[in-house]
Amino acid sequence: MPELILASTSPYRKQLLEKLELPFECAAPEVDELPLPGETPRSLVLRLAQAKAQALAQRYPHHLIIGSDQVCVLDGEITGKPHTEENARLQLKKASGNVVTFYTGLALYNSANGQLQTECEPFDVHFRHLSEQEINVYIRKESPLNCAGSFKSEGLGIALFDRLEGRDPNTLVGLPLIALCKMLRRENLNPLLD
Repeated sequence: MPELILASTSPYRKQLLEKLELPFECAAPEVDELPLPGETPRSLVLRLAQAKAQALAQRYPHHLIIGSDQVCVLDGEITGKPHTEENARLQLKKASGNVVTFYTGLALYNSANGQLQTECEPFDVHFRHLSEQEINVYIRKESPLNCAGSFKSEGLGIALFDRLEGRDPNTLVGLPLIALCKMLRRENLNPLLD
């Protein structure tokens, strides 16, 4: 059994973790993701990433468990997944010409010894001014209805942006691999040393 567990069923996070070429399993954590009253986006993603990692500790008692959570913030408000084309249109219209900040919480929990590492990675997406036609064509072509902010940066969504600012482009997709590698090395698991 691999000693590494990804506390997520996200196909995007799974693809990102596969880049490290380490054996791992995916498992769904049962965590209530509702924000607490007055909770900041940064506090929310850190709390949820930790809760997701620790939620699987009983099932995986001798493992390194990765938890991650992400929110998209525009004009100080958390923007969720649109779920409908109309909501996607509204989100992209609001993002047009603005900066959207993604906060991605990352947790690595060693269930054998209780050691917990957490980090929050911000990532800024600077949107171009988008026409209504561009927004409609983008939604029709890529159908980003299950993506926070209504876009997929790893796909056609890249055409929506003026520029991206952040330490790790993987953060935007949902798993900050640079930070994760650092955490894994602290646990004596280095993707570059078999």
